[in-house]
Amino acid sequence: MLKQIPLNAAHRKLGAKLVDFGGWEMPLHYGSQIEEHHRVRRDAGVFDVSHMLAVDISGAGAREFLRFALANDVAKLKERGAALYSCLLNESGHVLDDLIAYSIGENNYRLVLNAATADKDLAWFESLRARHGGSVTPEPRRDLCLLAVQGPRSRERVWEALPALRAASESLARFRAVASGEFFVARTGYTGEDGFELMFPAAQAEAVWDALLAAGVAPCGLGARDTLRLEAGMALYGEDMDDTVTPAESGLAWTVDTSSAREFVGRGALEAENPQRRLAGLVLVDRGVLRAHQRVATAHGDGLTTSGSFAPTLGRSIALARLPKAVAAGATVAVEVRGRMLAARVVNPPFVRNGRIMIDIPKETP
Repeated sequence: MLKQIPLNAAHRKLGAKLVDFGGWEMPLHYGSQIEEHHRVRRDAGVFDVSHMLAVDISGAGAREFLRFALANDVAKLKERGAALYSCLLNESGHVLDDLIAYSIGENNYRLVLNAATADKDLAWFESLRARHGGSVTPEPRRDLCLLAVQGPRSRERVWEALPALRAASESLARFRAVASGEFFVARTGYTGEDGFELMFPAAQAEAVWDALLAAGVAPCGLGARDTLRLEAGMALYGEDMDDTVTPAESGLAWTVDTSSAREFVGRGALEAENPQRRLAGLVLVDRGVLRAHQRVATAHGDGLTTSGSFAPTLGRSIALARLPKAVAAGATVAVEVRGRMLAARVVNPPFVRNGRIMIDIPKETP
């Protein structure tokens, strides 16, 4: 039996195509995945991401516990509402999950975990809590609805739908959050566009959803979310990284903070690491479609695509790929697609950010 998010009936009413995503019944699209993608790049769209799990970590030892548990350092969060992106590692330095941590008060933090890894993450936190000691209380917030409103007009449309949020969120900087009544408003997202991620009591889910749609925000599903994040060069857990690879092999070395002497899980393994692979972007030159798990032949050995798709903003097929470290941006490689070796150009992601194409698109082979 698939788990259901609070707005399941609303998605059915809109005719959404529902699919199994990590054990949750989720909307893939509402008719046209490509139209939903363009709506986010050009205006505003809303994604129901209530399958993800917010967890509040509090207690006198919360700060030091998270400094030990996370590869990035929550000591950077000097102000209430500040956020950072981090990997959760095992002792081998491999990625158990990627998450956002928000400071919501003194020794009080909110983490947002991926749906497919949430239960394992909670069990891992429990094991670390036993090792680290201190007074720490993790509280899973399954009572919340999570909606991501993304796109260049997303903020103004949120304020039209929910005017009470404007005063608190109008001056909010990117990667910052604020509490406003029962709402937690974060200027974060997973699309490469500006926007808000809203967390609020699930009992208000239908009213908030209807208000956003009435304000002109388009409902968008997981399909568009995937092509948007891929164009933005944002990694997806379970595809572009997992518990067999390290942050350095996944384009996430920047999320590991070794600037202080703090001990954190996996630090020793990372400091001994000499990675020979890196995550790069590919743009297909020949005609075809890039997907995950396709072999990439390079002058320095083989690599593998980790995720790929047609990119609606670019009008081309793109991918993220784990390649030998020596393969530089600008190189031409060959990707095995259905038994054919197709030419692709190596680029440094992102491909698209804030509606702007960030790469030179190679001419397509006739």
